[in-house]
Amino acid sequence: MFSLSSFQPQQMIVPLNQLISALHSLKNTAMASVPTLHKDFSPEHTAHGKEPNASLRDLGVSDIRGHHLDELLDRLLPTLGMEGAPNIPSTWSTSYVSAHSFFHNKHGFAQRKLFGSPIFHGQNHRPLQDVCAKLPFLPLWLQSRGFKTLRTKSRRTASGDDVLTESDPYTPAFMKGFLTREKTAEAQSLDQLTKSRKLPQNQEETFKLGFSEGFMRSQAFTQRTQDSLRRTRLVLLVLLLVGIYGLSRAPFLSGKGSFSDAVRFRTTSGLDSAIDPIQMKNVTFEHVKGVEEAKNELQDVVEFLRNPSKFTVLGGKLPKGILLVGPPGTGKTLLARAVAGEADVPFYYASGSEFDEMFVGVGASRIRNLFKEAKANAPCVIFIDELDSVGGKRIESPMHPYSRQTINQLLAEMDGFKANEGVIVIGATNFAEALDNALVRPGRFDMQVTVPRPDVKGRTEILNWYLTKIKVDSAVKPEIIARGTVGFSGAELENLVNQAALKAAVDGKEMVTMKDLEFAKDKILMGPERRSVEIDKKNKTITAYHESGHAIVAYYTKDAMPINKATIMPRGPTLGHVSLLPENDRWSETRAQLLAQMDVNMGGRVAEELIFGDDYITTGASSDFDGATKIANLMVTRFGMSDKLGVMTYGDVSKQSPETQAAIEQEVRMLLKDSYERAKSLLKMYKKEHEKLADALLRYETLDAKEIQMVLEGKPLDQ
Repeated sequence: MFSLSSFQPQQMIVPLNQLISALHSLKNTAMASVPTLHKDFSPEHTAHGKEPNASLRDLGVSDIRGHHLDELLDRLLPTLGMEGAPNIPSTWSTSYVSAHSFFHNKHGFAQRKLFGSPIFHGQNHRPLQDVCAKLPFLPLWLQSRGFKTLRTKSRRTASGDDVLTESDPYTPAFMKGFLTREKTAEAQSLDQLTKSRKLPQNQEETFKLGFSEGFMRSQAFTQRTQDSLRRTRLVLLVLLLVGIYGLSRAPFLSGKGSFSDAVRFRTTSGLDSAIDPIQMKNVTFEHVKGVEEAKNELQDVVEFLRNPSKFTVLGGKLPKGILLVGPPGTGKTLLARAVAGEADVPFYYASGSEFDEMFVGVGASRIRNLFKEAKANAPCVIFIDELDSVGGKRIESPMHPYSRQTINQLLAEMDGFKANEGVIVIGATNFAEALDNALVRPGRFDMQVTVPRPDVKGRTEILNWYLTKIKVDSAVKPEIIARGTVGFSGAELENLVNQAALKAAVDGKEMVTMKDLEFAKDKILMGPERRSVEIDKKNKTITAYHESGHAIVAYYTKDAMPINKATIMPRGPTLGHVSLLPENDRWSETRAQLLAQMDVNMGGRVAEELIFGDDYITTGASSDFDGATKIANLMVTRFGMSDKLGVMTYGDVSKQSPETQAAIEQEVRMLLKDSYERAKSLLKMYKKEHEKLADALLRYETLDAKEIQMVLEGKPLDQ
């Protein structure tokens, strides 16, 4: 709003746009009588021109008389020609007075004076040049152009005069009413507002009702907006607090990130990290089964950690590093934990792959921090699992120019310039060939302990240990399972016991039985049962005679391994199999034992040929022939068991002379042929037993060693 206090004691408030429009209208009316065209620009013209003649009727203020008219004209119209008069105040001040030409406005002097100077009337006067110089000042009619304004709407009367219409909001009549009406005070209440607007009596209630509804709706909208903002701020605050709490609990901020569940890295500075030791009080050598030799070798390390002075008095030094080498799952990590548990010293555990990262120097820095912490808590044990990932052989590689920094730092820490007293480093790997030679030399990992797969005695101990953790039937014989799991590691035996417990739980049994353990063993060795496979009677009969042929040859051959089980239940890629169970682990085999294995492999094809004829033999004997051929090749080329080729080994047969290759092939063929004939002769001799065993397999599908013996002896099987 614009407040104007001009010619009356009271004030009135009008919209600013109406005031601006009124002033524009007043200006246009006042300038209507000023000539818009000037004929020439004589020097006699004054700087401001003549005062324009404007009548009060044209201005729309003819009704204003006396003192108010003088005051109005002084405030709204400039005092023309009186700016320079002293002691005469003027409401309007002239900020800029335009000259008669653009040149004068720009440079401050007339262009005529420039061309009228003597420089154009010298000795070299030319008439044409003089005419061109005076050409811009010839008398011409020029249009006086000003700014565009709102045009007054008018209508032409019958007499030809233009009369302003009453619909124009900016007419002289409006100016008269605008300038003469009195200002009213601001309304302080709703009643005053209705009175100031002079509303009729019947419209006052409607006006008050509408005003109240609008006010209440605006208040409700404002309240909803404030409530929404308040809820949003509250939710954002809760999310912020939860985020801060989550970040504080994160491993990289709380210092509780870990290599594993047993050890934790804590941030020290930059990319360096250190680890916290743990106490392995709950793991001792009693928990380690099946590796007695490895335990005996580590007993000296435990004694040194318990009583170091016992060794230092004599001047002896225990090896600084112990390397545990063996297949996966044989208990290398468990042995390292047992060493720390028996000695009751701090135990530092880390995996070799966790030292190196994408940043250069991180691995070496972590090695330094690890040994720094270990030396501060000596005596202690550092166990580095998967050592080959950090201690592999150093090679020149453009892809990893800084990959040798970590192993170099490890070499320096284990046997460098500084002493490393009281810290025993135990490394574990199943790929010792990949370790760097400088790492396994005396003074670093100078003691190597082999952790092999357990033998039958060790497997029995491991099975007994894990069977004590589950509910087992008293009729279970772990030694039988141990005999049938040749080559199993401790981890695989643990898995076998767990699979048997799951099988018993699925069947709803209260205890784990021998059948559950056998089922778990077969599942691990040959895969799960394929009970959904539908086999017709003919193929099932062929499979029964095939497997019974293996069993008959194995049962009646002197040097063959004892039978454990025969089944025609499809499992894995096979339709049936016969399981042989050695009484003890065979560290070496005789020629008779190898020939017996070949005879057992030939028994399946011989049985098909004798029962169904040459035209109905199947492809089921392919794996049997593979095994028999492999044994025959080893006997000829590796074991020196050929009379013709003698005691000589042949590494790569393809590199031998054609004559030697032909001789080797002839010897292998002869061994396989002799084995086939022995199996055929044996099955012809025990034809009745063969048929009985095949019928029993068709009826019961699976027979164990005791049941097979009863069938071959002619005894009835208990239902």
